[in-house]
Amino acid sequence: MERGTSGRSRRSTAFVLLIVILLTCSAFAAPVAAQSETHTGGTITVGPDETVSSLNAFGGTVVVEGTVTGDVSAAAGDVRIDGDVGGDVEAGAGSVTIAGDVDGDVNAATGGLELTEGATIGGSLATGAGSVAIDGTIEGDAEVAAETTTLGGEAAIGGDLRYGGNLEGNTDAVAGEIEHDSTLGSEWVPTFEPIGSLLASAYILALNLLLGAALLAIFPRFSDSVANQVSQKPVRSGLVGIGVLIGIPLLLVALAITIVGIPFSLVGGLLFALIIWVGIIYGRFAVAAWLLSAGGIDNRWLALVVGLVGGALLAQIPWIGGLLNFLFFLLGLGALTLALVQHRRTTRKQRHEREPRPYSHPGPQRDQQSRSDPDGRNGLDQDDPTTD
Repeated sequence: MERGTSGRSRRSTAFVLLIVILLTCSAFAAPVAAQSETHTGGTITVGPDETVSSLNAFGGTVVVEGTVTGDVSAAAGDVRIDGDVGGDVEAGAGSVTIAGDVDGDVNAATGGLELTEGATIGGSLATGAGSVAIDGTIEGDAEVAAETTTLGGEAAIGGDLRYGGNLEGNTDAVAGEIEHDSTLGSEWVPTFEPIGSLLASAYILALNLLLGAALLAIFPRFSDSVANQVSQKPVRSGLVGIGVLIGIPLLLVALAITIVGIPFSLVGGLLFALIIWVGIIYGRFAVAAWLLSAGGIDNRWLALVVGLVGGALLAQIPWIGGLLNFLFFLLGLGALTLALVQHRRTTRKQRHEREPRPYSHPGPQRDQQSRSDPDGRNGLDQDDPTTD
C-alpha cells in the first residue's frame, strides 16, 4: 500500500515538473509557430488565378504566376516572379527572374538575376550575384554586387545605383547617382525566411517528441490505453473529441461571464491548451501504432516517431495534410478523454476493493452454539438412543 502511494507520488511529481518545463518551452515556441507555413517540394507554384497571403518556399523551382498579397521568401534552384507581390521578395537561388510586379523591396543572393522588360520593383533592389541584367523599372535605389551588371534599353532606376564589378549598357537609365564600390557585398547579408521557418518546424517537432517521450515513459500503460481506444473505438473517439473541443470552450466562456469564475476560466484555458497539445501528440501516436500493429509491428517508441514525423510531413501538404492532422487530433483528444474516464473508474473500483469490510458479530445464539459444540458437528457423531 505504501509502495503504491510512493510510486504515484513520484509519478505525479514528475508530471508536474514536465508540465512546467513544457509550458516554459512553449512560451518560446509560440512566436516561432506564429510564422507563415513553409511549403516544400520539387516545384512550388502559385497559379495564375490563385491569391495567397504570403509564401515561404523551399524547393527545386518556385514560380509565382498569381498574386501574393504579402511577402515571398524562397530558397530554391530557380525562383520566378511572373505575377504580383504586394510585399518584399527575399530569395536565395541559382537564378532569380522578376517578370511581374513587386511592390516592396527585392533582396537576392543568386547566380544570376534578371529584371525583364515591363517588370517593376516598387522599392529597392539589393543583390549579390554572378551577373545581373536590368531591363525593367526600379523605383528606388539599386545596390548590385556582381561581376557584370547590364542595363537594357528599357531599364529605369528612379534612385541611385551603387555597383561592384563591371557596368555595361544604358547608364542613362539611372535617374540618381552612379557609384562604383569594389567592397559592395561584404556588408550586405540577406535573411531567408524559409530557413527560419524550417528551423521553427524542426524546433516544434523536437518539442513534440520530448513531450511524447515523457508521456510514454511516465505513463506507459495509460498511453497504450489511449492507443487501444483509437484502434478499437475510432468512431466513438472522434465523436467524443468533437464534443470536448466544443464543450470545454463553452464551459470556460460561461465561467468567464461570472466575476468569481474568471480565475478558474483563465487556469482552465491554460490546462485546455495543454490538453490540446497532448491530444495532438496522442492522436498521431495512436494512429501510427494502429497502422504499425496492422503490419505486425508492436513498438510504442517507433509509433511515436513515425506518428510525429509523419504528421509534420503531412502538414506540408495543402488542405489534405491539414484535414488529416485535424482528424488525428480529434481521435487523440477523444481517446485521451475516454482513457481518463476508464482510468478513474478502475481506480475507484480498486480503492473500493481495498477498503476493509465492517466486522459482524456472530450473535449470542451462534456464540453459545460454538462454545457447546466447538467442532461444529451438532452431535452427529454422538450416540443416539433411538438408533439402538
